Amino acid sequence: MMARALALEDREQIFRPFYRTDEARDRESGGTGLGLAIVETAVQQHRGWVKADDSPLGGLRLTLWLPLYHR
Repeated sequence: MMARALALEDREQIFRPFYRTDEARDRESGGTGLGLAIVETAVQQHRGWVKADDSPLGGLRLTLWLPLYHR
């Protein structure tokens, strides 16, 4: 079974603390909505970025970019 793509309005909000999609709220163990907010904060503290878009295989694809520093 292929996962459904995330709605655009959800994709714009998923990095907000405590945000949960309607689907996650309907499940008994839908989580707290903190995971992606923590990821985004940690990545930004390292001067990187994270983005979410549709995966060509269905569902969601998260892309993380972190700078590489040479000494």
